[in-house]
Amino acid sequence: MMKCRDIAFLLSESQDRSLSLSESIQLRLHLFMCQKCTHFSHQLKVIRLASQAQKDDRK
Repeated sequence: MMKCRDIAFLLSESQDRSLSLSESIQLRLHLFMCQKCTHFSHQLKVIRLASQAQKDDRK
């Protein structure tokens, strides 16, 4: 099982590229069992959406 630090890295990487099947499975399994990483994942999504909204407002 991957450690939270590795999952944080994968969550960040998933913003820039598609994860491999193995990475995706490990990520989902970890998120299923770890509330802290799940919370971090949601935070990244909110930040990404807010950033995109701000970028769209500037156009």
